[in-house]
Amino acid sequence: MAGGLSSNAAVRQPLNNTPVEAVNSQAMVCNNNPRAASETITVAAGSTVGFKLDNTLYHQGPAAIYLGQVPSGQTAAGWNGAGSAWFKIAEWGARFNPFQFTTQNLSQLSTTIPRNTPSGDYLLRIEQIGLHVAGKPQYYISCAQITVTGGGSGNPPRVSIPGYVSASDPGLSVNIYDPVPTSYTVRFPDPVPGLDEGDPP
Repeated sequence: MAGGLSSNAAVRQPLNNTPVEAVNSQAMVCNNNPRAASETITVAAGSTVGFKLDNTLYHQGPAAIYLGQVPSGQTAAGWNGAGSAWFKIAEWGARFNPFQFTTQNLSQLSTTIPRNTPSGDYLLRIEQIGLHVAGKPQYYISCAQITVTGGGSGNPPRVSIPGYVSASDPGLSVNIYDPVPTSYTVRFPDPVPGLDEGDPP
């Protein structure tokens, strides 16, 4: 979903719903050998973007949406996601009493492209991290190809994917069943300031 439009053709479709578990693998970028997308869609900075899922999010865990800025001289269609180019624009954590992740049973997640995002080609990446097996986080990942227009001169801190998380990070190694958490913070890394929580579906 982008700026009121919906496109399956811009998504690098995963081959199946098997999660990524090796956090240092190239599959952390856009999943394991996804199908090629056939188009790149144009999105104005400040517009709503998101992903409609082929199922509900039934594994407990946090979620996030990232932008990866395509290097100069490359296109969204050809870029493999390498390098320190990624920044988080939305995240979804947990609520308490009772404890539950806010994405539980949702079938779409959306947020806003920050208005000061520089214009150009990007990969829009969603991840949901299943924490139902303690100490073994499972990543459900997909990417879409977009071109941002009407942007600004923002320059947020960036990370490399893979390389931005460790399986031993407290938010990933936590046992969510025993004891039941009384707090949970989504980090690894922080989102762009001013976009600390994703929009409601």
